[in-house]
Amino acid sequence: MPKLLHISASPRGENSDSLRIARTFTDAYRDAHESDEIEHWDLWDGSVPDFAAGARAKMTVFGGGEPQGEEAAAWAAARRAFERFASAERLLFSVPMWNGSVPYVLKQLIDVVSQPGWIFGVDPEKGYSHLLEGRGTRVAVVYTSAVWGPGLGPEFGSDFQSTYFTDWLRWTGLTDISEIRFHPMLTGDRDETRRQAEAHARELAKNF
Repeated sequence: MPKLLHISASPRGENSDSLRIARTFTDAYRDAHESDEIEHWDLWDGSVPDFAAGARAKMTVFGGGEPQGEEAAAWAAARRAFERFASAERLLFSVPMWNGSVPYVLKQLIDVVSQPGWIFGVDPEKGYSHLLEGRGTRVAVVYTSAVWGPGLGPEFGSDFQSTYFTDWLRWTGLTDISEIRFHPMLTGDRDETRRQAEAHARELAKNF
């Protein structure tokens, strides 16, 4: 059964713009793909493992060794997170802007699953290989912000949110990426901007 995995990076619940738009997407997706499974992974639920010992395990693997003890347990937890991430044919991310970039819990997930042999390989002459490419996985990302917006000057901040996250997706080999944006800014028409974002989400979900 095909699966859509919604990975959410906002802890704000009903007050979250990114979650609200993502729910619009998943509702429309469900209507259009009745037999597909939809799973929600809330990154704030404690399921993303700590990676202090995992970072040591990563270097052990890089060196050709096998993690042992605490490192082995951390490596196994990271592998479970990766398998959950990689299990879906369709991925939806809801990503609010935090201080110009992504919430730290999303960066934690990225650091946990971005491991040699899982997401990337590396050759001393050719550089990185992108191990998730060629799977046919499609990705949709809901980007939201409150102050920064397209066309505003640097006094309103910078977009390290989508630039960073899109670069990471492409680095993994996931290149079929669609964006849904909600940037009402401080002086914009918030309700109309939301309606436009939700309309885009519904339309995209129908054929996703």
